This record gives sequence, structure tokens and C-alpha cells, in this order.
Amino acid sequence: MSIGELTIEDAAEKAAGNWRHFTCFVWFRQSDLDDADDWAIFYSHHRDSGLLDQSNAEAVEKELEPFTEGDDPDVVVESHSHWAVGHVDGFSVRVFRHGQITEAFTKYHELSERLADYPVLDEDDYSQREYEATIENIADAAWRLRQEFELPEDWAEQVYSWLSEHRCGEIENRDDGGGYPSEEALKEAFKALGLEHVGN
Repeated sequence: MSIGELTIEDAAEKAAGNWRHFTCFVWFRQSDLDDADDWAIFYSHHRDSGLLDQSNAEAVEKELEPFTEGDDPDVVVESHSHWAVGHVDGFSVRVFRHGQITEAFTKYHELSERLADYPVLDEDDYSQREYEATIENIADAAWRLRQEFELPEDWAEQVYSWLSEHRCGEIENRDDGGGYPSEEALKEAFKALGLEHVGN
């Protein structure tokens, strides 16, 4: 059961000191804290994370940012090396201060509750990431075609617009990495948009 599916009291009890149960893990900041067992570590994304995890991670970071300020903050941004994915990033959150649940953990629990109900924290941000990734993927998918045509600066955006109107399945998000259209669909778009061949 995830943190967001528990009451805040049960979530706090479960979370505090969770890092002690991580496999093959050393938290170097532990030695700097008198209350290390009152803290929890939550990872939000890693080097190979998809767009959704990246978007949610940024949303969480924005919400927790006020708690990172001051000389004795209740939230600290963490980045730890990992053998499989290079690094994992997230936050350490003080769950209890003087025996009371902190506002920082309360906020994190609220975000976790939202994610338990619906997987996207910021629809606008996620949609923008999907769009930008698809634009990059269009440029990548058209690597051969690009050599055959005289292309305007915004050609990828034009192709995206045409595909969204005529071949929308070609720009559907794949594996949470944006849309990746086929070369056949790109040729259709180039022709329909009247993009000129090199030398014409």
C-alpha cells in the first residue's frame, strides 16, 4: 500500500526511517543529523525516467520548495548514484519534529494522495513535455527525409500540426517518450505541406 493510500498518521509511521530498509544503501547525511530516524527518503525519478515521472517530480519539487529554505530545513533535495540507472533523484523529508508530523511531510502526503487517485499532478506540464518530446522525435524520425527537402525553421511543428489533424495515431505517446511517427506518415505530411525537394 502506497503512502497516499494511508492515513497521514499511518503514513508518517511507515515513512520515518524508511531509508534504513533500503538494500545496499548508505545515506551519508545520516551522520549530520541528530534525528535521522525521523526522516524519510522518497525518490521521484532517475536518469532514464519517462515523461510522466519527470513531470510529477518537478511538480513535487515546486510544492516542497518552501520547506527547503533556512538553516534547518525539513526537506533536502537528494541525488544518489545507482548502478543500473546512473542516479536516482528525490528528497529527504523530515517526518517528525519534536514528535509532531511536519508541514513538509503533510504536504508530501497530500501530493501522494493525489497521485493515488490520478497519476498526473500537472496536466499542462505533462502535455507540454509530450509535445516537446514528439517534436524532437519527428526530427529524429525524419533524418533521411531532411536531406531531401528544403525545410523551414518550424518544419517539425508544421508536421506535428498536420499529423494531429490527419494522422493523430502517429503522434500518440509511446512508452512515455512522446510520439514517434513512421517515415510513411512523414512523407505524407511533407507532401501535403508542399515542402520542396532539394534542387527543385
